[in-house]
Amino acid sequence: MTGHRIYSVSVASVYPHYVAKAERKGRTKAEVDEIICWLTGYSPAALNEQLTNKTSFEDFFAQAPGMNPARTSIKGTVCGVRVETIEEPTMREIRYLDKLIDERAKGKAMEKILRG
Repeated sequence: MTGHRIYSVSVASVYPHYVAKAERKGRTKAEVDEIICWLTGYSPAALNEQLTNKTSFEDFFAQAPGMNPARTSIKGTVCGVRVETIEEPTMREIRYLDKLIDERAKGKAMEKILRG
């Protein structure tokens, strides 16, 4: 899936895959939620509402209460693409999230993931 088609995909449809990936590596749904809330500024209740409403990725990021400014320090590759070089804003936000979930699944400490 490339281009604008992925932006219309609901976060709720991908969220179980994020949780499953984390849980396969001994991580938790709560950690996935913490990462998403850190990145977007959503509270846990607001995140749950977005999932319930099947909000698209495009709207999810556009409506985020406060994208974390530290996200620009996220570096590395996801699916062979360097996240810091992605020019399209929504795709870059999606890949930031993918990268953070990958880091936690690989055992990176939460304080490092959350750029603390």
